[in-house]
Amino acid sequence: MTTRSAGPAAGGEQSLLVLGASGDLTARLLLPGLGGLLAAVPDQELLLLGSGMDDWDEARWRKRVEDSFSSVSATGPQVTATVAGTRYLQADVTEAEDLRRLIGACRGQIVIFFALPPAVTARACQALTGIELPAGTRLVLEKPFGTDTAGAERLNQLLATLVPEEQIHRIDHFLGKSTVLNILGLRFANRLFEPMLNAEHVAGVDIVFDESLALEGRAGYYDSAGALIDMVQSHLLQVLALLTMDAPPTIDAREVRDRKAQVLRATRLWDEDARTCTRRARYTAGEIAGRRLPAYADEAGVDPGRGTETLAEVVLAVDTWRWAGVPFRLRSGKAMSATRKEAVITFKQPARVPDGLTGYDRPDRLRIGFGPDRLAVDLNINGPGDPFVIDPVTLDADFGPGELPAYGEVLRGVLDDDPLLSVRGDTAEHCWRIVAPVLSAWRDGTVPLLEYPAGSAGPEGSLLPPD
Repeated sequence: MTTRSAGPAAGGEQSLLVLGASGDLTARLLLPGLGGLLAAVPDQELLLLGSGMDDWDEARWRKRVEDSFSSVSATGPQVTATVAGTRYLQADVTEAEDLRRLIGACRGQIVIFFALPPAVTARACQALTGIELPAGTRLVLEKPFGTDTAGAERLNQLLATLVPEEQIHRIDHFLGKSTVLNILGLRFANRLFEPMLNAEHVAGVDIVFDESLALEGRAGYYDSAGALIDMVQSHLLQVLALLTMDAPPTIDAREVRDRKAQVLRATRLWDEDARTCTRRARYTAGEIAGRRLPAYADEAGVDPGRGTETLAEVVLAVDTWRWAGVPFRLRSGKAMSATRKEAVITFKQPARVPDGLTGYDRPDRLRIGFGPDRLAVDLNINGPGDPFVIDPVTLDADFGPGELPAYGEVLRGVLDDDPLLSVRGDTAEHCWRIVAPVLSAWRDGTVPLLEYPAGSAGPEGSLLPPD
């Protein structure tokens, strides 16, 4: 299949064209990440162009950029220059003529960032087929990539007519470079852990992203997605891939992405029955940190008839030699009693604890925290007091923050043309394939929609073991 763009363009200046510039994503994540990057990399020449349907003047857009940069205390000559030179162009990004005008306003190498809902992104990409894109143009897409397996395949086929795969960045800000390298460094630079990470020693793996935040005004996107698509299908499956992939010979984007794709090809629903290995629920009215919250069904912009879940749990199997037989439990919930963002590897019980030692009741666990990134090891030792009593102890370490915020890391990869943090097309399709039977069972009502009060630990009967 031929493409309409190939090969990098010469020159140091780049243009970042943000489609959907007036939306929440741009202000909340994209622009603060860009500000952090520009402050850390002062020689980055960048023309920032924003575009959207809203009738904004350049003063309003420039104020948004300034406020977002200030929110991360971004300062420096390149920050100042980018704010001074930024422009806003009103456009319908699903129309080829409007897109041609936007691209014509760019200088140097072009990066087009689709800060848009998936359906609008697909229509914008379709409109781009009528335009000869400048050589080296990069396309940056936000998750979810498509709306189902067939949709992801169609989108990938469409993108392939525009630019080569290596110029397509399907980004996952949940996995900034620091987090990715922390996981790979922990696994492959430590003789202590890696020999233990297999079915012989591991009883189960839990990947959890629980947050005390509720809907927070995001009904326009979230009510059509839900927890399974928003978090499990994208972010948590990427974490699973990093935890289960075989060691790459180098930290090269192709090597890492090949190995991630390999394990995702081998990943499936635990017993092929969504009724027994998945669970969904949504929050009812409750209280979090003294703040009263309405039920999800009563939130502004929510259609109660959709039955959108705010908590999703699935149990998966990874059918490789290393991991066959180990359950991987993935969960994400909103409006929970506490924020918990971590992967927990629970080891099997020792073959036998000698008679005379008492108190042992918790298996050893390796815990990898995300945001902030941290490492903890739960062990059992002879504690203070009676030396015949085994006590639990936790050894922990903080990885410390990365040089850049997660979105800054993602943008640096895009501007440097390094796809390490980007999701490859085949991987995006595998992630949809894995959750397809779950989506089907949930949509036809095979798995009931449970409820839990906001500010609780979720509905009773979790598929995860007690923390």
